[in-house]
Amino acid sequence: MQPTILTHPHPLLRQQAAAVTRFDDALTTQIAQLQRAMLAGPGGVGIAAPQLGISRRIVVIDCRRSQRPCHNHGLLVMINPEIRDAQGEGLGREGCLSVPDWVATVPRAKRICVHFQDQHGEAHEIHSRHFEARVIQHEIDHLNGILFIDRILSRQALIRRVQRSA
Repeated sequence: MQPTILTHPHPLLRQQAAAVTRFDDALTTQIAQLQRAMLAGPGGVGIAAPQLGISRRIVVIDCRRSQRPCHNHGLLVMINPEIRDAQGEGLGREGCLSVPDWVATVPRAKRICVHFQDQHGEAHEIHSRHFEARVIQHEIDHLNGILFIDRILSRQALIRRVQRSA
């Protein structure tokens, strides 16, 4: 059964997610749910637990699924991620599984340093740039109750994706 992705304006998407403190079988199950939902989504390269109605600080990212080539770390399961440093700013086009059929140009840091735990509770720190950094920032925003539509420079910049016929 495919997990249901919450869509805007669902109120759970606007809540701050709770930190993960137990690294157990329930966490492993939630991570698997996130991976299934991301893979099922059209062009999904990342997903955050609140998008499935799970109010925990968990994100799954895999930029290898991107249509555009980019430097990346492959599949990332990030628990309690925290951006420790951000540099530069660039504009890029974003969409979201929780705001289907809409895209916008969003300002984000070009390079970030992120501290997080893996599914076993081990601490990690990575440096990311360009598209992968954008995806990480987008997913961490979900953990803080922020959607990409909150970051666009003007509401006129929000555009509907062209619907493709089957």
